[in-house]
Amino acid sequence: MDTSLAIVILNFNGKNHLETYLPSVLAYSKETPVFIADNASTDNSVSFIQKQFPQVHLLQQKRNFGFAGGYNVALEQIKGQFDYYLLLNSDVEVTEHWIEPLKEFMDTHENTAACQPKIMSWQNKHTFEHAGAAGGFVDLHYFPFCRGRIFDSLENDDQQYDYDVPVTWTSGAAMLIRSNLFHQVKGFDSDFFAHMEEIDLCIRLGNLGFDFHCVPESTVYHLGGGTLDYDSPKKVYLNFRNSLFMLIKNHAGLLFPSLFIRMCLDGIAGVKFLLSGKFQLTWMVFLAHMNVYAQFGRFYKKRRQINTKARKFYRYNGRIIWDYYFLKNTVYSQLNKRKFN
Repeated sequence: MDTSLAIVILNFNGKNHLETYLPSVLAYSKETPVFIADNASTDNSVSFIQKQFPQVHLLQQKRNFGFAGGYNVALEQIKGQFDYYLLLNSDVEVTEHWIEPLKEFMDTHENTAACQPKIMSWQNKHTFEHAGAAGGFVDLHYFPFCRGRIFDSLENDDQQYDYDVPVTWTSGAAMLIRSNLFHQVKGFDSDFFAHMEEIDLCIRLGNLGFDFHCVPESTVYHLGGGTLDYDSPKKVYLNFRNSLFMLIKNHAGLLFPSLFIRMCLDGIAGVKFLLSGKFQLTWMVFLAHMNVYAQFGRFYKKRRQINTKARKFYRYNGRIIWDYYFLKNTVYSQLNKRKFN
């Protein structure tokens, strides 16, 4: 058994996902201990795991701490036991020999804080999946995108990204991260609850000088929207809110001009939802902004705890909205590579 690495799957009412996807994890990760951190599920997930998968280590939590807090609480329980954590969503199907390329990359690249496999769609296995694809970036306004996915445009995988470049962030759907670094920066920001917490974590580690990569020799298939559908109002709310939280905490230089521009762009998105008849999503953008106002002081304090002069994470120094909607650069390969640094 490889005790240098542990697979940790966070579960909340995901019994159906565990029944579908956990067998592939166990089949193709036989030398690796598997932990399931249960966020106080109410769907009999715990008894199902105990009965059907007794080889799995169960970490039970007293309440639903969300994705961010749930992992923080769970990983504290196994702190110091493993060199790496392989964080994996419960709706991910893995493939044979998926772990070895990831671990080999980390073992031979000491400055890399985390890496991810190539994340493909479980429903269409020739297409990249939204949450991670072949590695992610943020632009000047902290809009996230990926190699293989910009906004809602998903590319087919024709091995066009089977080469190594640094990325801003690796996906929480399937992330191999050094355990000591995870704990050094106190893990995910639990105030995010869910969505974009892995981007915030990677930016914080990037500002310490570490890098991130996608390892295309490893492939997994992600259902996506396993907990919340992509059009879920709650998901829209969390994505808009947490993106602003991330900007407030991590943006170098003058904060308020950048925050104002980003919130104006969010407003345009809200109008677009409104014109498309998605009234509830417009309301979610508004509520997200109201929550940012309410918690601004809390996050500004976090910002002040970060050395702004040391901020040097890798990103795209362009404006992805302009590139995508006005220049019609709908895929990563069309973007100006000189703007990545």
